[in-house]
Amino acid sequence: MEAMCAAYCADLVDIRQAAERIDPFIHTTPVFTCRSIDALAGRQVWLKCESFQRGGSFKLRGAVNAVHQLPEEQAEKGVVTHSSGNFAQALAIAAATRGIPATVVMPSDAPEVKKAAVKGYGAAVVECVPTLQAREEMAAKVIAETGGTFVHPYDHPHVVAGQGTVGLELLEQVPDPGTVVVPVGGGGLVSGIALALRELWPSAMVIAAEPTGADDAFRSRAAGRLIPQTDPNTVADGLRTSLGQHTWPVVRDVVADVWTVDDVAIMSAMRLLWERAKLVIEPSGAVGLAALLANRHRLPLTGTVAVVLSGGNVDLERVDWSGVS
Repeated sequence: MEAMCAAYCADLVDIRQAAERIDPFIHTTPVFTCRSIDALAGRQVWLKCESFQRGGSFKLRGAVNAVHQLPEEQAEKGVVTHSSGNFAQALAIAAATRGIPATVVMPSDAPEVKKAAVKGYGAAVVECVPTLQAREEMAAKVIAETGGTFVHPYDHPHVVAGQGTVGLELLEQVPDPGTVVVPVGGGGLVSGIALALRELWPSAMVIAAEPTGADDAFRSRAAGRLIPQTDPNTVADGLRTSLGQHTWPVVRDVVADVWTVDDVAIMSAMRLLWERAKLVIEPSGAVGLAALLANRHRLPLTGTVAVVLSGGNVDLERVDWSGVS
């Protein structure tokens, strides 16, 4: 394993400052319980519903925190990002809260509902072929043309600190959280939560939940080095990204474990949330519950469990329940 980091990309001070900075612009999202899910998990499960956040996901927290720290002369030229959807919407909203332009590079296969939402929030959308290289190249072109500032969807200290505010809220809402299961794609959310909880509630075990078809975090942990995502294949489109240089050390050192789960289990968990909890969650947002139910035998014998439902932006035209019971 690589040596432990002397310092991570954000700390509790950063996360608390982020909470104050973003408070006027975000919702404190609710937690719910569901007896059907409790029965399946064998214990009480608290569902932290970031699907109720403005823009439909947790991403707004990091976007607002980053946008509102830009110097005025830099901000007025606008902001740019690349995203499959949720951070795209978040940055569009964050830019609007500051009255500056935003341009978002989106892969051509991103859900139409997410493209439409980004435009509805006032940002310009530029499409590209669905590869990370194409997204990065197109974003660089837009920046060269506009002079805008690139805001990374997850691999930036300000973004991680903003996402860490989910952890602060959890501690106020959930009694004695023993295990917290969080979806992982780029790692901004799970890193922020892990960094908050390691100082405020160090007994909590933070688990990263990942699709088997996009398991770079699992493979990186096993190898002890960062292994980039190369050919992701999962219904959870928001989790197809790779860990970054800021998030990988946190996933390596602070996150307790990475649990993987296949697409059938993800869609089953999504359907369970829709039918029993009456919560409309996208596939990426259901990965935490899917991983919990598949790995419930690995939970500590006692302690409260919290699952972060990270987003609810579903493209209803693409929902495929085949093979799901």
